[in-house]
Amino acid sequence: MKNLGFAIVLLATLFVIVAFSACNDDDDGGATPGPSAISATGANATATLAPPDEVTFMAGFKPQANLPFVGAYVAQEKGFFAEENLDVEIQHVATPGDNFRLLATGQVQFSTSDASSLLEKWTGDPVIEVVSLALIGQTGQQGFAVLADSGIESPADWAGKTAGYKGSDVPPDYLAILQANGLDRSDVEEVRVPFAPQVLTEGQVDIFPVFIANEPDTLSRLGFETRVFTAADYGAPTLGLSYVTTPEYAAENPDITARFTRAVLRGIAYAEANREEAIDIVLQYAPNEEREHQRYMLDTELEMAQPMPFYAHLGLGGQTLSQWQALHDFLIEHDGLPREIADLSVVFTEDFKAYDGGE
Repeated sequence: MKNLGFAIVLLATLFVIVAFSACNDDDDGGATPGPSAISATGANATATLAPPDEVTFMAGFKPQANLPFVGAYVAQEKGFFAEENLDVEIQHVATPGDNFRLLATGQVQFSTSDASSLLEKWTGDPVIEVVSLALIGQTGQQGFAVLADSGIESPADWAGKTAGYKGSDVPPDYLAILQANGLDRSDVEEVRVPFAPQVLTEGQVDIFPVFIANEPDTLSRLGFETRVFTAADYGAPTLGLSYVTTPEYAAENPDITARFTRAVLRGIAYAEANREEAIDIVLQYAPNEEREHQRYMLDTELEMAQPMPFYAHLGLGGQTLSQWQALHDFLIEHDGLPREIADLSVVFTEDFKAYDGGE
């Protein structure tokens, strides 16, 4: 009897196994899972097998609609970081330059940098090694504003006028504009100015250096329309903001770096297609900012993120050695760097630009 009972149990077990296999065959239909099925399976497996990788992204300025900041905000709020199995803490600098110091000490893994500032870090004392992962600003951030009713129609009209500059010396962009228009520095009176735009509106200077995505709109809101000139308008090879990390972190954590870069570029692409929603997200991080001003900034920086015609094939975040070399040589020519960088391949990488623009 015991043998008979065992046989019955064995047969029942075999029947269940066969039936289960048949059901699975019917569900699969013999087809390879589609992309969405593969993605879901991979995401679930990652969530089950490994906790999210924790990293810190520090934006290089206060919360606002700078495009690389927006990419991170959107990636956070739309779950793009989570889909990449990343737990990202978003911070902003308390003091300009803190992000580079914290990158160098490993307290921050990802940040933003202006391209010219990145090259300056490689030539400073001490050297701070920072590598660009994706170049978002395909043209530079700086312009030079004049009041629209000033009678200054082109930089050729700067002769005999007063030009302001911020910082310790006149910027290379300003010198390039003078050169392109046949002017010497002696043709213009140069004065150091604070960051307050009232310097222009009160007539203390005729030409005022501005951040293109920000200050022209600020001046317009004060009731003053402006005309803005940029070095890029006259052929200077300017570049803007990029996502950065240290070469050591990228080399030791290539998978995390790739996933972070993919998520933030996806965030920018989403913001471009859904601008009002993107501003809603920005205001979660910058609740005291004016919505229309942030929209102006987003629209302007999205336009500046478009590659120049020669580099149109690069797509969002693309960068090449020739771009960095041209910027480097331009800065050297106009005393924007203290010395040359022998091998510019160290300042950027395309290894982690994996996002192709699709949702």
